[in-house]
Amino acid sequence: MYATTGTRVGVLKGRHLNAENFSELCRLFSLTGKTALVTGATGGIGEMIATGLAKAGADVIITGRNRDTLDAAVQRIGPFGACRGVHCDVSTPEGVDELASRIGTESLHILINNAGTTWGAQFSEFPDKAWPKVMGVNVYAPFMLAQRLHPLLASGASPADPARIINIGSIFGVSTDVASAYSYSASKAAVHQLSRVLARDLCADHINVNAIAPGYFPSRMTAFISRDPELSEQVEAAIPMGRQGGPDDIAGAVIYLCSRAGSYVTGVVLPVDGGRLLS
Repeated sequence: MYATTGTRVGVLKGRHLNAENFSELCRLFSLTGKTALVTGATGGIGEMIATGLAKAGADVIITGRNRDTLDAAVQRIGPFGACRGVHCDVSTPEGVDELASRIGTESLHILINNAGTTWGAQFSEFPDKAWPKVMGVNVYAPFMLAQRLHPLLASGASPADPARIINIGSIFGVSTDVASAYSYSASKAAVHQLSRVLARDLCADHINVNAIAPGYFPSRMTAFISRDPELSEQVEAAIPMGRQGGPDDIAGAVIYLCSRAGSYVTGVVLPVDGGRLLS
């Protein structure tokens, strides 16, 4: 139970959290003064991340291909902090170049490469066109964004306060337990390895690069699961923690990696999956 008497701002199981410690804890995870770009943040995990970054004090820029859904997401995130949208398609070099020119900031502190797509079909019917599209959006676009936005990321970075790139991978880039999404699982494995290689190469520029491998989270990509109660029950039964992920789960992981708390972490692939990979 928490109290606000005197200099004490909280009591937890008989231990006091004083104002000085509380302030230091806030500073450890604060993103105040940081500018963050989150691609594909008009719903699902991307919007969860963008909302969490805004709550932590960052000035957030989100992207989306559909102007209406982009504007709606900005309106939903806005009450929690500073947020603006940039309408663009990051799956093409032209779209990435346009985004870089429209950010309108002298420095960028955080890049979250979240935009992604998938394709499902049985092995014998899996189409050729599913490969360039999925690999382009999921792998080529994050590389292009890191490359084109590198000057903005490096300009405000320092050894004590590095810039951050977080690429959103998937547990299906690690596990083989994925249903007929061949190009998707291959692309996410590539995202994980790309993140490690970029972490090595950009360390000298004081840019930390990590990947997050989410498990099941509510999104447009997994909407078919929530629409089927039986399938939803099967999915959750396979997760040791017995539930799908929520906004705080993914936002907390991202805030940790982007804040002072995670300033000494680079080149990791962090599963956020409720223990799914354990089974």
